[in-house]
Amino acid sequence: MPYSSIGLAIVFTFAALFWGRNGTAFNGMITIGMYPYFFDMLFAAAGILVMIAARPYLQRMNWEFDEFYVLILFAVSGMMLMAHANHLLITFIGIEIMSISFYVLAAYLRNEALSVESGLKYFLLGAFSTGFLLYGMALVYGATGGKMEYPAIRAAVSYGSQMPLLLLAGTGLIIVGLSFKVAAFPFHVWAPDVYQGAPTVVTAFMSTAGKAAAFAAFIQLGAALIPNGGPDSVKITHLLAVISAASMLYGNIAACAQQNVKRLLAYSSIAQAGYMMIGIVAGTGRGTSGLMFYLAAYLFTQIGAFIVASALETEYGKQLEFSDYAGLAKRHPLLAGVMALFMFSLVGLPPFAVFFGKYYLFTAAIEAGYTWLALVGVLASVISAYFYLGLIVAMYFRHHETGEIQPAAPGMSGVTIALAVAGVILLGLIPAAVLRITGGGGL
Repeated sequence: MPYSSIGLAIVFTFAALFWGRNGTAFNGMITIGMYPYFFDMLFAAAGILVMIAARPYLQRMNWEFDEFYVLILFAVSGMMLMAHANHLLITFIGIEIMSISFYVLAAYLRNEALSVESGLKYFLLGAFSTGFLLYGMALVYGATGGKMEYPAIRAAVSYGSQMPLLLLAGTGLIIVGLSFKVAAFPFHVWAPDVYQGAPTVVTAFMSTAGKAAAFAAFIQLGAALIPNGGPDSVKITHLLAVISAASMLYGNIAACAQQNVKRLLAYSSIAQAGYMMIGIVAGTGRGTSGLMFYLAAYLFTQIGAFIVASALETEYGKQLEFSDYAGLAKRHPLLAGVMALFMFSLVGLPPFAVFFGKYYLFTAAIEAGYTWLALVGVLASVISAYFYLGLIVAMYFRHHETGEIQPAAPGMSGVTIALAVAGVILLGLIPAAVLRITGGGGL
């Protein structure tokens, strides 16, 4: 684990050092610049945070092996390929490297039925969605005259006239494939069961870094495939807006009925995908930079919440119900406090990081003429307050039925929790500075 974390720390450092450099490599198939470097740092940070927290968790489950950390590194390498891709083939390779790693990680606790079920469901549905994505890429390849590089595809489709049917079909299939990867409605059906069944530290990684990687590909492909102007461009954008609105509403409404913390955060993740998709719908530099900021804010917040859950999980799948969190403020005041902070951030309350992410995305939607989508986002945020604040109420205003005292000390998980808290607060205190960085990382 130390060597893997050090390796990711070196990647983070080099991405920061080479921030101002731009260009391409491997015959233009890989792009280098602020945009991919931003995601490199995001993925490396997520990998480090999860690796630090995974050690005590896996030791508690008696399943700590080096293979776990190798799989995390493979997943991060796939994510980085997706962010650096300037070619359809590179994007597909990156997605597959990441996805195969996730399939194995989800089923990592192979002596636990829920974990094996999680990995099997993710593998079957993931392979199905990959078919949509690959067929879509094949249709785009045929419709653009054999183009696979993003600049060439962008040049082929950047016109105001009607898009060829083959290209329109290919774009639609790619949207389906990527919507599955980000767990957007109605391609979300795998997420609650997979997130609940996977080891909690794996869920923390999949629901944050995996989602960020899929949106990195979404941004690149959206810029290449959706032409500026034209009736078909408007239709595609409207379709994305409907998916965004449906994801926000469905995810938050379904989360209201959950009593398991991991399932609650899983349905919340569906809603968060809807918020993030607003940046794709806006299709502007402000929308892209707002999405990148939101991904960073969400990564720290969601990883922190899942790691708190993993620290309280005495056995696999145990102590994850709302009733187990009742009275946590008396039994574990520090963990209850940081969990409350993460819930406040996910609701979108100032001055925490997610509030500014939502603000940037909603204003980008309004500027792009999608005021109704911003209003749906505000309504969905109000609905989300019910279950996010409901968990806080359980921790502070309800009594644990048995009065048991949880084991103290989250161990090394405390380091991850502290770093996540710092990230949430720091992004909330200096959002403008971070937005300037992401604004400089546009395509």
